[in-house]
Amino acid sequence: MWFDESVFYQIYPLGYCGAERDNHFGEVCHRLGKIKENIPHIADMGATAVLFNPLFESERHGYDTVDFFTVDRRLGTNEEFKELVGAFHAAGIRVVLDGVFNHTGRAFPPFKTVLSERERTDYRFWFNINFHGNSRYNDGLDYENWEGHPELVKLRLDNWDVQKYLMDAVRFWIREFDIDGLRLDVSYLLPPWFMEMLRGTVRELKPDFFLVGEVIHLTNFRDNVRPERLDSITDYECYRGLVSAFNSRNLFEIEHSLTRLFGSFDWSLFRGKNLFSFVDNHDVERAATALREKRNLANLYTVLFTMPGIPCVYYGSEYGVEGDKSDMDYGLRPAVDTIPRDDTLPLYLHIKRLAAIRKASRALAYGSYRKATLSSANFSFVRECGGEEFITAVNIAETDCTVRVEEAEGEDLLTGERRNLNDIYLPPFSSRVLKRL
Repeated sequence: MWFDESVFYQIYPLGYCGAERDNHFGEVCHRLGKIKENIPHIADMGATAVLFNPLFESERHGYDTVDFFTVDRRLGTNEEFKELVGAFHAAGIRVVLDGVFNHTGRAFPPFKTVLSERERTDYRFWFNINFHGNSRYNDGLDYENWEGHPELVKLRLDNWDVQKYLMDAVRFWIREFDIDGLRLDVSYLLPPWFMEMLRGTVRELKPDFFLVGEVIHLTNFRDNVRPERLDSITDYECYRGLVSAFNSRNLFEIEHSLTRLFGSFDWSLFRGKNLFSFVDNHDVERAATALREKRNLANLYTVLFTMPGIPCVYYGSEYGVEGDKSDMDYGLRPAVDTIPRDDTLPLYLHIKRLAAIRKASRALAYGSYRKATLSSANFSFVRECGGEEFITAVNIAETDCTVRVEEAEGEDLLTGERRNLNDIYLPPFSSRVLKRL
């Protein structure tokens, strides 16, 4: 499918566009143009799909939705967003939105009605309400929320009216805006039957619609990556394994995860499937901050783009932008105008080259995975599909090394050099992507 062959670019619209932290529900601010003007950069980098974090009307950060049918007024209007999607499509870039279906903000009109009318409104059945309790907001009632955050009110997905509201919203965004997919926020809390309902809804309108679930722990969610539910889930195991392995100089850690998830063994959890892969995003430290040895940043992306999965680059990280989780995560989502941008930077050019390699190869999109060589500071692996074979070799140490894979000739797609695959020389802090000739 198109998403298996894609390179994603992730944007947090409220941060990217420099929106105010709080929505005062006043005048509309027309900021979506900041995204539109950067479509040429996104296309030049090699992205073929964009993932937007929440852009529906919300109270603060986007995950506290108050209107599932309207673009946040801090960003612009529905018509402006429709034009933006059209501009991305014209550039050959698919558009995936963040679907927050587990909870809403407190300003969500049905919940505000419950606060004012209590037992007198049928909206009370949209939520799990305890009229004998009291919330931290002193509402004179209590309610189920998301993981102890009372500002995020949990929806009762088993309520027919809630289901209709959410499915109508999904149909609206497909029909009116022609979106191509949804990332399901906290999908680990969504029941399987809800995913199947959602799949049935989108399939009627767009058979190749992409559904990817946010999952922190992969093992317990394996059964939900199936045609009638989800196409993919977020690969947090390899994200953690990559950063940890590079920082501890223990590549056994990430190789173990790659074999466990994608190896050619019957017990490999996701053999033949593509998870949504990343080295940073809106919820974790930027890769340039998390990585202790900055000279390995390019190597980190080499593995990301050539291991099994659908690679995604978080906006600004192609320039090595740093950011941590201080200040309520706002440091992870800076305004694009504050990011020093230079498309001649070696890291940017490296990612651009990797994107081109990834898009041109069926083996990197669909191929099998097997370990070739492994030590604590260097390793190599093979991706193969339909007679096409790629070898990735990485050295994260300050000393050079040579790895021996097989007696054959290959071309290094990063440099254009030809070399024997049984004698792959790796300078310090370097990587190679080789295609067998």
